[in-house]
Amino acid sequence: MATRAASAKQIKEFVFEWKGKDRNGKIVRGETRAAGEKQVQAVLRRQGVLATQIKKRRMRSGKRIKPKDIAIFTRQLATMMKAGVPLLQAFDIVGRGNPNASVTKLLNDIRMDVETGTSLSSAFRKYPLYFNSLYCNLVEAGEAAGILESLLDRLATYMEKTEAIKSKIKSALMYPIAVLVVAFVVVTIIMIFVIPSFKDVFTSFGADLPAPTLLVIAISEFFVKYWWLIFGALGGGGYFFMQAWKRSEKMQKFMDRVLLKVPIFGALIEKAVVARWTRTLSTMFAAGVPLVEALDSVGGASGNSVYLTATESIQQEVSTGTSLTTAMTNVNLFPSMVIQMAAIGEESGSLDHMLGKAADFYEAEVDEMVAGLSSLMEPIIIVVLGTVIGGIVISMYLPIFKLGQVV
Repeated sequence: MATRAASAKQIKEFVFEWKGKDRNGKIVRGETRAAGEKQVQAVLRRQGVLATQIKKRRMRSGKRIKPKDIAIFTRQLATMMKAGVPLLQAFDIVGRGNPNASVTKLLNDIRMDVETGTSLSSAFRKYPLYFNSLYCNLVEAGEAAGILESLLDRLATYMEKTEAIKSKIKSALMYPIAVLVVAFVVVTIIMIFVIPSFKDVFTSFGADLPAPTLLVIAISEFFVKYWWLIFGALGGGGYFFMQAWKRSEKMQKFMDRVLLKVPIFGALIEKAVVARWTRTLSTMFAAGVPLVEALDSVGGASGNSVYLTATESIQQEVSTGTSLTTAMTNVNLFPSMVIQMAAIGEESGSLDHMLGKAADFYEAEVDEMVAGLSSLMEPIIIVVLGTVIGGIVISMYLPIFKLGQVV
């Protein structure tokens, strides 16, 4: 029996587009997922359709599925379910209309699981790479309470806000990084190709060169001689650093602590983490998930191992009867405003509402900080680049000025 089930799972299915006539002679079109054309014909015969054309759909090469794709899918599914569209039909519509073939395949696989009687939350749990425990727990709570469309709507809002914060932080960090990379490339080209030409000209002068010019020429000679070592060390070091950051838990904890202490950007990352933490707990608690269980998903959703460790400590204290506010105070990590909002929420019985307000406040703070950093970084970067490039240019022209004074 188990062997039969395993072999059934291994059968590869494709999407077939078909055209035919129904019992009244009317031309109908559609698409069916099946293992072959004969299976499509058999399915259509049972539906009273005489197939005149069956064609296998060519699947496009899919791109990587991003969290933004899952957020868009969740919003579309919530909207259609609120409009009264049946779940399986909603999966068909969303999958067919998605431009990413990888998303279409994922949704078709989930749809097949649901069609065979699997619950939606169980079908999502088979793909932990795309649907984390928080997502699956909320869907399961919605199925149990019969309010799946409401919880999907709440989940879509949560994911949209979380992705918006991530994209704003990335945009704030991307601009200075991109400018610095371009500046490094420009300086490298000057050092390797431009400075040696000046060196040949200065050698013909036969006079002593100023100290800044000698320094720049020495740096240029090092670049010309060891450019392969410089680029190899930077590329290899960057690659191994990123791999260590992804794979090593100790490295992740170290970098998360460092990022929170970086001047200017550390405050931005801290506000974003607090916003995600409060938003996640608010969403879980509003969905009816018990506080101790909700805290299971909150730490990981914050995106920072420092807050993950703190959340585990909070969860242990709350499970022994300590109030959430006291447990949050004990970890000495959360701003006083968040703790006060949580205290008011616990006393008034509206913890999800108050935490949502705190999340709104810190999301607005992130927006303001990103806007402020964008306007602040421009003059700073211009000054730094002007100093570096200008210093090189002046160093190269100093001997020419000196020669002009002698003449």
